[in-house]
Parts: sequence; C-alpha cells; structure tokens
Amino acid sequence: MEGLTRNNRTEVSEADRIKTIAMLYDGAANFTRVARKKLETGDTTGKSLYLGKTSAIVSELSRSLNMEGGDVSRNLKKLYDFMLSSLHKADVKNDIKAIEDVEKVIEILRSAWKEMQDTKRS
Repeated sequence: MEGLTRNNRTEVSEADRIKTIAMLYDGAANFTRVARKKLETGDTTGKSLYLGKTSAIVSELSRSLNMEGGDVSRNLKKLYDFMLSSLHKADVKNDIKAIEDVEKVIEILRSAWKEMQDTKRS
C-alpha cells in the first residue's frame, strides 16, 4: 500500500471490511435458501448441513461485533441471537417458518450492507 496516505488506507480497509461482511450475508442468504429447499423436499440431512453453514456465518458476524459500538452493535447482537435461535428451532423441529424468518432478517441486513458498499464506491 505504498503511496497511500493514512486516510486512504483507512478507506480501503473500511471498504474491504464492508465488502467482506456483504459477502458473508450473501453466503448466509444462499445457505438459508438451500436449507429451506432441502427441508421442503424432505432432505433433513441436507437441511441440517446448510442450516449449520448459516449458523457458522451468523455466529462469526456476532463474534466480530464491537460491543462498545453503541446501539447498533447491541441491536445487531439481538438480531444475530434471534437468528441463531430460529436456525436451531428450524433444525430441531423442521420449522420452515423459522427458516423464512431468518431469510427475512438476512435480506434486510444484506441490503443495508450492500447499500453501504455502493455508497463507499461512489
């Protein structure tokens, strides 16, 4: 990163972080969609595999929160906890509504991060 000022490096780093988080949401959305389809076709082993993948991403997002970041971090933590609980319920009880609830939350968060990503590009 030779030739970049400190502020340029910060912008690159922040843009990379936003891009990485957006990609994690993309993965979580995809895995959740596949898990729902597996449940709908009766493939409970596949459903569990993909719910586990989604749970791993959500857990990582939760662990990466800076809890000194204020209300945003606390609210994200609550959403991540809700999603993890719903993913567990979906897996144990084959609850399609729980999967759909997670899909909705992921899509809302995903679109917010995509919007931030687009804003950083401008």
